[in-house]
Amino acid sequence: MNSTIETILNHKSIRKFKDTAITHHQLDLIIRAAQQASTSSYMMAYTIIGITDPTKKAVLAEVSGQPYVKDNGHLLVFCADLHRPTKQASEEDFSQMTENLENSEHFLVSAIDAALAAQNAAIAAESMGLGICYLGSLRNNLGKVDELLSLPKHVIPLFGMAIGEPAHGPDRKPRLPKQAVYFENEYQEHDESINQFDEQMATYYQSRSSNNRADTWTKQMHRRFAKTIRMDVTDLVQKKGFNKR
Repeated sequence: MNSTIETILNHKSIRKFKDTAITHHQLDLIIRAAQQASTSSYMMAYTIIGITDPTKKAVLAEVSGQPYVKDNGHLLVFCADLHRPTKQASEEDFSQMTENLENSEHFLVSAIDAALAAQNAAIAAESMGLGICYLGSLRNNLGKVDELLSLPKHVIPLFGMAIGEPAHGPDRKPRLPKQAVYFENEYQEHDESINQFDEQMATYYQSRSSNNRADTWTKQMHRRFAKTIRMDVTDLVQKKGFNKR
């Protein structure tokens, strides 16, 4: 096993960071690694915004409800960006592009491009001994984040990433077994693997070093989907010119 695989397999979400900013060199390497991610049709349909203004960090922490959005070594916000690819278009050309630009396909392309870049950034950061935590909680008030970052039409914030020197060592959370996520040639039901994973998670939650509880993965997922969340996201996404067709 090489060091890259070891870095990936040892991933943990870090939610407590030392009060130390990452260096300009570290940030440069992280962004360069993000930019080398695969991209659909060479669109590079994402933008990364580094948040250095303490006031903006505080607002984003309020939106998220998580203190580590403010207290970290650096905060990134990853955005889907279909504004840049069309910026140089004439009014006539842009009019011809709009129907295709605003379809579901290109919404997926831009979101996937951003996610691929983010994962490259995460691996790069962890390879340097830094910790990271993805921040989907910025979508708790997507409109406020959009306004705060002054994003033009055809650019939307998707998620954040807190980066910094870890101030704790959380337990590594188990993942679903391979048999539950990898199939050959067609989709397969694999209830036995899920049941076994639920037993593993029950043991994990009861024995981990903090936040012990009686729980399973299946119970978590049932709670997750039984309660509606972020129902305003669709309206904001379409208002910004994404996923309209």
